[in-house]
Amino acid sequence: MRRLWLIFSQAATVALAVLFVVSVLKPHWLGPAAPGGGTDVIAVRTAPALAPASAASGAAVAAVFTGYHGAARAASPAVVSVMASRAGQRNPHAQDPTYRFFFGDRPPQAQVGVGSGVIVSSQGILLTNNHVIEGASDIDVRLSDGREARAEIVGTDPETDLAVLRVRLDHLPAVTLGRMEALKVGDIVLAIGNPFNVGQTVTSGIVSALGRNGLGLSTFENFIQTDAAINPGNSGGALVDAQGHLVGINTAIFSRSGGSMGIGFAIPVDVAQQVMEGLLRDGQVRRGWIGVEPRDLTPEFIENFRLPVSAGVLITGVLQDGPASRAGLKPGDVVVAIAGQPVANTGQLLNAVAALHPGSEATLSVQRGAEALTLKLTVAQRPRAPAVVRRR
Repeated sequence: MRRLWLIFSQAATVALAVLFVVSVLKPHWLGPAAPGGGTDVIAVRTAPALAPASAASGAAVAAVFTGYHGAARAASPAVVSVMASRAGQRNPHAQDPTYRFFFGDRPPQAQVGVGSGVIVSSQGILLTNNHVIEGASDIDVRLSDGREARAEIVGTDPETDLAVLRVRLDHLPAVTLGRMEALKVGDIVLAIGNPFNVGQTVTSGIVSALGRNGLGLSTFENFIQTDAAINPGNSGGALVDAQGHLVGINTAIFSRSGGSMGIGFAIPVDVAQQVMEGLLRDGQVRRGWIGVEPRDLTPEFIENFRLPVSAGVLITGVLQDGPASRAGLKPGDVVVAIAGQPVANTGQLLNAVAALHPGSEATLSVQRGAEALTLKLTVAQRPRAPAVVRRR
């Protein structure tokens, strides 16, 4: 009996040892892991149409995050390379006999600039930057599928640095427009374009800031700032969200070297859509104008003139016989609201006035010293301005 007990105890000890080793080294041999055990996974919340689920229980299945290839795959076909050819300038010394003796009669060489563009309609409508195609005699577009076509200019808007092009091709892919009100600081974004003409490239980052202005890049500034790498050649390309929806048109970078330093700027999609619709409908963007020279209000001015307001825009000049002049606005007045919309700086005033429909009536809330006034004026159409000098 004692011998049988010894054999049983030794067999049980060996079995437990084998079970322990298997559970540590080969746990999957023992069957499915219990909830909370096994290897770590990252639970990702997916859309109902995409989330695999059990028909019986309806429970979501955990998935491992693998990147933003879905967003890139959705948006990349609609991003194109834009090649703008400009006539070369003749050397100013070309008529000098001495110059011609040493260097010959050299004809001017055509210049080709490379940027990017975004197809926003399957009917062949593209968005790009005005500075990409400005002064171009010929514009060619190359799609990601290898097709090429000559593009025609539908219209340009130098004050937002946007241009609308049209190409005549069939079966064009078009990007889905996103919603700016859903975009938040910290959201993941992808920049897609053709930097340095190396070919279509996708970079990723986050939204670093919204509503950037005062950069001197264009008249109307309301930029998305991102740290996604944007380089020369990305101008006019797409900034898309994690679903591949267009949220901006890449336009400029802050750089000391000419390359990306993690500070890039994009024109919001709602601004781009408004400009595109105006150019397609009227051939120009109709904006309001009241004829004033504004300046940001400083705390020193408020203190010196003992103003009872803490925010607004100082009017330093009023165009004679302009809408503001006829309404009674004077230099030294402080505009605190336009059509009921508060304005705290020059950029907000320009945008608020531009949003007014030419020919309509609007009210200005004005602080003149200690007196608060309400002035009514008829909005005029903003004169078309030349392209501004861009700084990087």
